Amino acid sequence: MPPGNPGRIVRSLAALVLMSAAVLPAALEVAAPAPSAVIGPPAGPLTDRGAPPAQNRIDLRVPGAAPSIDIRRAGDPANRITLVLLGDGYTAAQQPLFREQADRAWRALMEIEPFRTYQNFFNIRRVEVVSPVAGIAEAEDGRPTDTPLGMHFWCEGTARLLCADESATARYAGEDAGPQFLIALANSEEYGGAGGTGVTTLAGGSPDAGRIIQHEIGHTVGDLGDEYDSAPDDPDYANLSAVDADEMLRTHTKWWRWLGATSPDGGGVVGAYRSTNGLYRPTADSVMRTLGGQYNLPSREAIVEQIYRRVKPLDGAAPTPGVVTGRPRLQVSAVPLEGTRQLAVEWTVNGRPVAAPGGTWLDTAGLTLAPGARATVTATVRDTTDWVRDEAFRDRFMTRTVSWTLTG
Repeated sequence: MPPGNPGRIVRSLAALVLMSAAVLPAALEVAAPAPSAVIGPPAGPLTDRGAPPAQNRIDLRVPGAAPSIDIRRAGDPANRITLVLLGDGYTAAQQPLFREQADRAWRALMEIEPFRTYQNFFNIRRVEVVSPVAGIAEAEDGRPTDTPLGMHFWCEGTARLLCADESATARYAGEDAGPQFLIALANSEEYGGAGGTGVTTLAGGSPDAGRIIQHEIGHTVGDLGDEYDSAPDDPDYANLSAVDADEMLRTHTKWWRWLGATSPDGGGVVGAYRSTNGLYRPTADSVMRTLGGQYNLPSREAIVEQIYRRVKPLDGAAPTPGVVTGRPRLQVSAVPLEGTRQLAVEWTVNGRPVAAPGGTWLDTAGLTLAPGARATVTATVRDTTDWVRDEAFRDRFMTRTVSWTLTG
């Protein structure tokens, strides 16, 4: 097996293959049974408060205790996905190295669409786990080193499958008000990682760490499958199918809405491209097939949908929706997108559309009501992205409505 490719934690027990443009034209990735799982169903400037002062540090002799630092706070954790970055095999003196590698990893993730556009749907938190020894177990016949998260290569006998003790990782990560995904970085320059369920892992010191996390998070956040030829023939993923394009169109299954669209991943027109394992993939190539690529359109849609299953497009409204007195300025707080496109806000009064120059707010001072009359003002926040073609999903998860009743 050629060296240099990360594994993916999946429901399958079979070995997988991934082509990596970064290492070899057709390098191998292998995977093994999943020992880890996702722990739960980022606007504003980046902030890094730094490590707490020594007198405020948590006693690391207590199992599962380590300093936790919010390095990117986009919103209330109750309505955000928190990516929790933890390190293993980094001594106290190597914590600056962990911080550097952790920052490089999450920033690489936010460079690829759709994570770039939806980065404000994520908070980023770093947990500085101090290890008594430097590095992790890398040898096939070596015993796991005495590190807090127990990270090691050769998980389940697979060279580049990098695993962690998920119970210990969850204990160090702690809980939050909303959903979390745990990302464990190993103090290693070897090439490896894993994703899918539970703790997403990567070798923090690998030159390809950023490209590894882009691929592995596709499994973890988007619930995507591997598109390479030797992946298990499991079509239970949004980007894999057991039937061809004609059958998708006939039965309205899988990515039938996308057939014929030009995909931004460089893989050509969305169709049904058959792999050696008998499954069909949406495009000739993508990041789920070759490291360093982009997500194809069906995969982007799957990731956006999984994000919206956890994060609502509306953070809140003021004043509190319901009956209000006077003529207040009504306002909604939509989760901001990165870039020029923002979530659409539509206002109506008694069901009739009205112009709102403020976009996210409406001044009701100009409304004329007869004495004793009432008016219902409604604001609808909606994500109109063309990366989603499932309109029923858009209506259910990507749209939120609030209303106020004004009295004359």
